[in-house]
Amino acid sequence: MKGAAGSTAIDPQAHAKVCSDNEQLRQERDALKQQLDWFKRQLFGRKSEKRLLDNPDQLDLGKLLGDSQPPAEAASTEKITYTRRKGKQRSDDCVSDSGLRFDERVPIESIELSAPQLQGPDAAQYDIIDYKVTRRLAQRPGSYVVLEYRRPVIRDKRLSTLMEVPAPSSVLEGSLADVSFLAGLLVDKFLYHLPLYRQHQRLADAGITLSRSTLTRYVQQAIGLLQPIYDAQWQHILQSRVLAMDETPIKAGRAGKGKLKTTWYWPVYGEDDEICFTWSTSRGSEHVKRQLGDFSGTLLSDGYAAYNAYAKGRPQVTQAQCWAHLRRYFERAHGSDPAADEALTIIGELYRVEQAIRDRELAQQAKLDYRSQQALPIVDAFFAWCHRQRQRADLVNNDPLAKALVYAANHQSQLK
Repeated sequence: MKGAAGSTAIDPQAHAKVCSDNEQLRQERDALKQQLDWFKRQLFGRKSEKRLLDNPDQLDLGKLLGDSQPPAEAASTEKITYTRRKGKQRSDDCVSDSGLRFDERVPIESIELSAPQLQGPDAAQYDIIDYKVTRRLAQRPGSYVVLEYRRPVIRDKRLSTLMEVPAPSSVLEGSLADVSFLAGLLVDKFLYHLPLYRQHQRLADAGITLSRSTLTRYVQQAIGLLQPIYDAQWQHILQSRVLAMDETPIKAGRAGKGKLKTTWYWPVYGEDDEICFTWSTSRGSEHVKRQLGDFSGTLLSDGYAAYNAYAKGRPQVTQAQCWAHLRRYFERAHGSDPAADEALTIIGELYRVEQAIRDRELAQQAKLDYRSQQALPIVDAFFAWCHRQRQRADLVNNDPLAKALVYAANHQSQLK
């Protein structure tokens, strides 16, 4: 639209729309850049949760906690020289003719070598005074064996009757599988992740003919035998004062042609280093309530709402949440805001406290006292720092750092 002087007037609505579109594109670009940086760190960066604190550009935690002690004087140094041997040294676990390492579980197959001098006409001129032993590491095909029990049939001459020695009882009634075979099926499938169809191929290669359905049935029956052990361990886990619980997806069952349903494993970890897995077709809170029941103690989890729903209204349950999950939010903000590095530094101090507890082998009340003295001031300082950061006028809601700060505020009581 041209005015009287020939100039072009700008439509305010069109200008506002262009500005809005530009701002939206800028935000999308920044979000994609942050995601790309995060993926690069996952591929090429350090995976450890630990964080070194000797970088002069990082946050001074002493100032944050109000520590006004003067810096320690630089330690005196001295120059130390040493010599080392050239060449690559052989490790203690090397495999050689004289240094083959193995334990008592490994069978030894002894092979006697004959000396030609002992076979000829002059053999009487020689005698053996010692043996030299050379060992080689060898491999044999995966072995299966058929146990053949030869049971005598006896005739009673007096009564003219026959009797036979009964066969040893089988762990599965009427089954042709020995208990060692059942145990091997389960160990190969669940510990070494060898599916049944591959085990079936291995059996066929060894000359043994079994159907796939027979292997499946054996696995199901063997799992049934272990059910009482699982039930006993599960009940013992529920007696723990502290439980850790999580959920992870697993594909199981058909959802349509070429598709599988998403179901869920729920690992539950007790304080005696025991773990049991439960399974459900949904991720809802009802499964947590049904499994944990009237559990009394501390439940450690991430920030998923299902655990909140379970702990809510149960005064006997103390909900605690994982700092590693919180740390990931600040890790995603790394590079987009320098303040994220400050958060990672403070959280790294908590990791150092836990490492000190392990190094000192503290337990029970001593562990609690040490955490109260060392970790609690760090945690209080961290949430005070989060509160100050949330007052910044330059933070917008979709910034990764803002999301991390909101997560920390929403879960503060459980994290503490």
